Amino acid sequence: MLKENRLKWLYGGSLVFIALNIVLMVQGIYWLPALPVALGIMLMFFFSLDKLILLLVFLTPFSFKFIHEEMGFTIDIPTEPVIVAIMLLFFLRLLYEGNYDKRVLRHPVTIFLVINLLWLLVTTVTSEIPLVSFKFFISRLWFVTTFYFIAVYLFRERINMHRFMWLFGSALAVVVVTATYNHYLHGFERQVGYAMVQPFFNDHTHYGAVLALIAPFFIVMAFNRSSSVLRRRAALMIFLLFCAGILFSYSRAAWLSLIVAAAGFIILVFRLQFRFILAGLILLLGIFALYQTEIVMRLERNQQESSGDFSEHVQSITNITSDASNLERINRWRSAWRMYQERPVFGWGPGTYQFVYAPFQRSEDYTIITTHFGDLGNAHSEYIGPLSESGLPGMLSFIALALAVLATGVKLYKKAPDREMRLIALGLTLGFITYLTHGLLNNFLDTDKASVPFWGMMAMLVAMDVFYSKRKKRA
Repeated sequence: MLKENRLKWLYGGSLVFIALNIVLMVQGIYWLPALPVALGIMLMFFFSLDKLILLLVFLTPFSFKFIHEEMGFTIDIPTEPVIVAIMLLFFLRLLYEGNYDKRVLRHPVTIFLVINLLWLLVTTVTSEIPLVSFKFFISRLWFVTTFYFIAVYLFRERINMHRFMWLFGSALAVVVVTATYNHYLHGFERQVGYAMVQPFFNDHTHYGAVLALIAPFFIVMAFNRSSSVLRRRAALMIFLLFCAGILFSYSRAAWLSLIVAAAGFIILVFRLQFRFILAGLILLLGIFALYQTEIVMRLERNQQESSGDFSEHVQSITNITSDASNLERINRWRSAWRMYQERPVFGWGPGTYQFVYAPFQRSEDYTIITTHFGDLGNAHSEYIGPLSESGLPGMLSFIALALAVLATGVKLYKKAPDREMRLIALGLTLGFITYLTHGLLNNFLDTDKASVPFWGMMAMLVAMDVFYSKRKKRA
């Protein structure tokens, strides 16, 4: 009897909801269907935070920017409002309970991450435009809090690492299929291709960077013998799809980052000795020092500009004479260097580069895409950008964080207690190599699509190092 009454209430409530929807839609009101979704998110927020975070991971590749010009802010919908709420809940719990795993806090990655955040806060106070820097700092904080400090607990269960990567990867695969199909309809033209990734990505370099960041995970999972044949084939298909996406993104930085990651794969898998790697680097530096004049002259003779032909597009990477994209990058870097020289310790403030770099441009660096107002973007580097915005300590703290992440990944690959963990560590480490290489030429950590996998993958490495590998060793 009770069960029948429940069914009656369920069916009755559903009919009332549908009827009310129809009435409101006829009158041009469409917000009611969002209420059950909002209610579901609220319930997950309080009773199933882990599933809410994984839901956000899945939704991130589909997010789009909402710009409120009057209030002067931009936010990614639907992800960032929920991420902000999760961050606030985390800090309230931290104040109330007053405890956080000290093993995570003592980990080198966490230490350098906290140092970097604290210095960002200091330079926010000394910023040329404090409001801009505060927005930048808060944005970085909510991504780091949710996808590093909270997610590291989520990854105490290894299955959640797989869920995180597969959810993000499968959603991103849908975006790649959509963008590639639209690109196909336009004959795979390079210039048209730049717009095919919108509205999900702001440009093709951003798209290529995120694909390159997570692609290595799927190729190593294709060789994970502890997974089913079906899952291994699916991982291989996603990897090949991402490779196609990277190819047709025409992002030269993404192509270059995969080459560097391939070199890292050879070094790790074949366990090349550090002394040989160091000797090779010294040899390369020596050759450059001896023949730098000839090398620069040869680069200056390269007149090949960006092209729809793949071979010509690759050749344009070293064109520092006529390729507008390359020359504008150099203009931005030189401007950032001049900004650093004027304020070497505290910089001009996080996120302020695009608002203050214009006076630091020189006429001899102008290109056909240079703007005299300096309003077309950032410093195009995860290293030079912080140098100009947060001074030398800002850049060095980020480099120290990057080195700590890579060192953790390499250590886990060499010493993890089982093959699957070594494969996960390998995939994540190669992914970081691609992004950190890409970071020489672009910076995207102010976006959700790069920040979510970047900080999440970092949390995975720390979780494996802190919670799992040491526990297995003690056993």
